[in-house]
Amino acid sequence: MIEEILPPGVRSSEAFDDLAPAPLFPEEAALMAGRRARRRAQFATARACARHSLAELGLAPAPLLPGAGGAPRWPAGVVGSITHCDGYRAAVVARAAEVAALGIDAEPAEPLPRGVLGLVASAGERAALERLADERPGLCWDRLLFSAKEAVYKAWYPSVERWLGFADATVRISPEGTFTARLHPAEPPPGAPARFDGRWLVRKGLLLTSVATVRTPAPPLPPTDPTPLPGALDRPVDA
Repeated sequence: MIEEILPPGVRSSEAFDDLAPAPLFPEEAALMAGRRARRRAQFATARACARHSLAELGLAPAPLLPGAGGAPRWPAGVVGSITHCDGYRAAVVARAAEVAALGIDAEPAEPLPRGVLGLVASAGERAALERLADERPGLCWDRLLFSAKEAVYKAWYPSVERWLGFADATVRISPEGTFTARLHPAEPPPGAPARFDGRWLVRKGLLLTSVATVRTPAPPLPPTDPTPLPGALDRPVDA
């Protein structure tokens, strides 16, 4: 399901329950020691999804421990993102040479709890959500905005290791299944992204969002004339 909103080159894996036992590496098991059984199972299934995605890139299984900000520390040369909510776990990965930033989020397709929207959205964003609700009622646009900002944060943090608050991103959602996020944190670090583009999907009682920044391939070199210049074949090779 998540693959429908991902660009080419991104590998994904998802699960809708924790019924299949998912082994953990000793370092991961130690991290989960003392946690509730439900949380351990959720963590293990998400890691299993991540290892399946990494295998599609040809990478061997390895521990995936949280790094700065809580994001998983991916193998060198890899970007990725993990998400989980009730009834859903997913992980996506890509080669860093092909995708510069990657973030996903999953949420139940239900309205946000009372009082949360005011913490997440600006006045302009709330007005936009009201227009979307008029245009397409029945969809939880407030929860979708929250999910989009979560995906944006997951794409932002690994590259800059700097906090990004809800108010630091202005998200505009299109009813056609896309969104844009303009980032305006105070004193952004050099080279920090100023915009992310994302996609969203609603299915099976879930809201899914993704952000992916695909690296633009270098333009091809202009064709050269294979005909040697006059006298070129007579020139000494060390000239």
